[in-house]
Amino acid sequence: MNIIICGAGKVGFSISKQLSAQGHSVTVIDQSSEDIKKINDTQDVKGIVGRASLPSVLENAGAEKADMVIAVTRNDETNMIVCQLASSLFNVSKKIARIRTKDFLEGKWGKLYNKSNIPIDVIISPELEVAKSLFRRLEAPGALDNVPFGKDRVKMLEISIEKNCPIKNIPLKKLTEKFPNFKANILGAVRKEKFIYLKKEDQMLENDNVYVVVSSDQLNPILKAFGHDEKIAKNVLIIGGGNIGLQLAKMLEENFEDVRVKIIEKNKQRAEEIANELSSSIVINGDALDDEILKEANLEGSETVIALTNDDENNMMACVLAEKTGLKKRTIAIVNKTNYNLLQDSLNIDDLVDPRMTTVSRIMEHVHRGTIGTVYSLLDGDYEFIEGKISEKSELVNKKIQDSNLPDDIRIGAIIRKNKVFIPKSSFIFEKDDLVVFLAKREELKAVENIFSVGTI
Repeated sequence: MNIIICGAGKVGFSISKQLSAQGHSVTVIDQSSEDIKKINDTQDVKGIVGRASLPSVLENAGAEKADMVIAVTRNDETNMIVCQLASSLFNVSKKIARIRTKDFLEGKWGKLYNKSNIPIDVIISPELEVAKSLFRRLEAPGALDNVPFGKDRVKMLEISIEKNCPIKNIPLKKLTEKFPNFKANILGAVRKEKFIYLKKEDQMLENDNVYVVVSSDQLNPILKAFGHDEKIAKNVLIIGGGNIGLQLAKMLEENFEDVRVKIIEKNKQRAEEIANELSSSIVINGDALDDEILKEANLEGSETVIALTNDDENNMMACVLAEKTGLKKRTIAIVNKTNYNLLQDSLNIDDLVDPRMTTVSRIMEHVHRGTIGTVYSLLDGDYEFIEGKISEKSELVNKKIQDSNLPDDIRIGAIIRKNKVFIPKSSFIFEKDDLVVFLAKREELKAVENIFSVGTI
């Protein structure tokens, strides 16, 4: 496909890198000559310095022949104008925009986005997506991540193999014999910062981060088998009352009646605003690194501490202070600088969340063609978890898995057929309308699109 990306920041850079690696023709527009130079120097894409909201700049970028425009500049209004121009002047068939401002997303103003008004096909709200991702982590304590597929019938869990894991160092085929009724499939692991597929003879080792596809109704038993029987936290402390913190608090209030939420927000006006929007959460105005404020928020009694301010260093320091209380608690920090991941173990922080990759995953979900659905990116897009629906034209219909000639770097995790979840064996026969949840290496994504696509965007 011919794709134009407007915005060469962290999200635009990551998307262009992934799309270029998948063989798409990519053009990136940004006003920053420095950001465009970085893209031109490191990626096989075309970088243009200019204002994406100008028709002449879009024309120069090849908008007349573009299949898709992805607007991820730092300005919501610019992103909306880009999509309007792409539709009205260049008849681009698919427009994706990142929109942050609450007024543009909620209530009656949400009706703006249609062919008659502002023609945006897909709106991505980064703060909302990150809040959803954090909520899923809290929903499955013991898992580093928890991603739904197939309308939440299947989950992909990322689980850390700790010292007390009762099923480490056991060949996977022995685990199948030990837990014959489990609907779960262990597909791979990140080991020493490198991803590996796990086969029947392989074992999970201490310090691995493994990726498991499970039937949602067996979520808790499977986590328990891995040695994780943690309960959903009753006392949650959120540091930072921005859009992510507010959205997360709302989700916790709506879904868990007995969870007590406290938020520390430094800005007094913002603290008052979010206090008025929340029903049961307690909002404390103050500095989250101040001892007195932390005592008032009962840091010591909090079971989960989530640091969501705009300052990476403050987020990590807040988690370190939480760990120093001496009582075991889960700590999660938002960090925008990727090199801080190297400090995670030494600082004893349970989870560092990169909001950029959450946004990238959601955008990539809408880039794939045909019957490709939910996408979750691993290792900066080197691997992706995908769900794909088998159409009647697919070459997989009525074939056994063992006869389907799927590339080695595509591994099937689960199949949903008429609302029933299957963990398939090699003799499993595909049928039309099966929903397949699988893991694929980036280089195989063209093959994935050919298998599941019907040739439409």
